[in-house]
Amino acid sequence: MEVHEILEKVKEGAMSVEEAQRYLQRQPFEELGYAKLDTQRKIRSGFAEVIFCSGKADEHLKQIVGRLYEEEGEVFGTRATKAQYEMLKKAYPKIEYDEISHIIKIEKKDKEKIGEIAVCTAGTADISVAEEAAQTAEYFGSRVERIYDVGVSGLHRLLARLDTIQSANCVIAIAGMEGALASVIGGLVDKPVIAVPTSVGYGANMNGLSALLTMINSCANGIAVVNIDNGYGAGYIATQINRLGVRHE
Repeated sequence: MEVHEILEKVKEGAMSVEEAQRYLQRQPFEELGYAKLDTQRKIRSGFAEVIFCSGKADEHLKQIVGRLYEEEGEVFGTRATKAQYEMLKKAYPKIEYDEISHIIKIEKKDKEKIGEIAVCTAGTADISVAEEAAQTAEYFGSRVERIYDVGVSGLHRLLARLDTIQSANCVIAIAGMEGALASVIGGLVDKPVIAVPTSVGYGANMNGLSALLTMINSCANGIAVVNIDNGYGAGYIATQINRLGVRHE
């Protein structure tokens, strides 16, 4: 819970002053032995802790999901497998799994979405990374416009959606192969562009390194680059930018 939410509950009589005091005075993380849950991250940064599911033992993952869900009333995890989802579904029937982005979540309903982020991909093969970015931004309260398969091999496809891209508070450009999409978009918009190189491509793509180097060396201004296949990181940063854009409208 955020401090504002706690104070509202006290004001409405849903929480006593003593309960609020205990909540605010408690240790800023919960010790589980195998994990230290950052239960006050949302108070500090505006974003609750997210779970990186890959590599976690089933029992550890189940307990972490449960505690964060109890704390926030919702929970979000990236890089989950179908087997992890099926294991979690037995304990938490409300949990959802997206096979494209590999995201698991239990999300509060009727969440308000603000501003606009444009998520663009060069090709259809980049959509798994794009959906990780888009669903991360949506979970954190951003409105997202998906613009897929608009790579530089057919520039007219991108230009057909230029009005939508230019109206967004932030653009995420996701591309594998040579990674040129970010540079093209960077030269067409007056908003920040977050470039995400993907591991999509043939041998000399080197699992995304060629796209990463192209994006880092872009001639276009206003481009920031995240790690290869890091859709989550892009969605998080885009949400921060989007919140600032809405605040200053």
